[in-house]
Amino acid sequence: MRKTMPAALAFTFLALAPLTAMVVSPTAALAAPVPAAEKPATLEKVQTYLNGITSLKSAFIQTTDDGRSRQGTFSLLRPGRMRIDFAPPAEDFIVADGKFVYYWDAEVKEQQNAPIGSTLADFLLRDRITLSGDVNVTDMTRQDGVLEVTLVQSKDPGLGSLTLVFEESPFALRQWRVLDAQGRTTDVALQNPEFGASLNRNLFYFRNPTRGRDRD
Repeated sequence: MRKTMPAALAFTFLALAPLTAMVVSPTAALAAPVPAAEKPATLEKVQTYLNGITSLKSAFIQTTDDGRSRQGTFSLLRPGRMRIDFAPPAEDFIVADGKFVYYWDAEVKEQQNAPIGSTLADFLLRDRITLSGDVNVTDMTRQDGVLEVTLVQSKDPGLGSLTLVFEESPFALRQWRVLDAQGRTTDVALQNPEFGASLNRNLFYFRNPTRGRDRD
């Protein structure tokens, strides 16, 4: 049976296929909402931080709510480009080339794609990140030095949500969580992220492996 593009891809960029370092705490429900008076400054801090990320390379562990997990390498080059290579024996990979996000399904040897603008990948890949307009912040909580910011697409919040998880001291992105329209949750934890990494732009083009080309 042919696999379909995972639903979370339609919303964000790393939950493209079934994906722990910083696992969501079972006491996360006890996290306190950020006080209203602090929200503007907190959002500005998050926005400034995200806009300061021009490139990133990191190992990751992806975990779904049914307990399955996958590992791999995540690369980001803003604006517009990212790549995910899943660890062997998997040969699946994901590439955003500035216009489209491509998912290579190695099992059936087929690629699927979607315009970046139709996914929340666009939020983190765009030239200028803003936490307003076509993105709506629905929740901000804080617990034990960890800040969580939850986003939805303003025009269609029913597609799901993306929660960014930051360590506050020093301030750094460490994890994100995707809740899709079917209520399924995917957590992605970064491991030893290298911000400002030097990345070859050739990494961010889709090449069909069956045509005998080097993916990298």
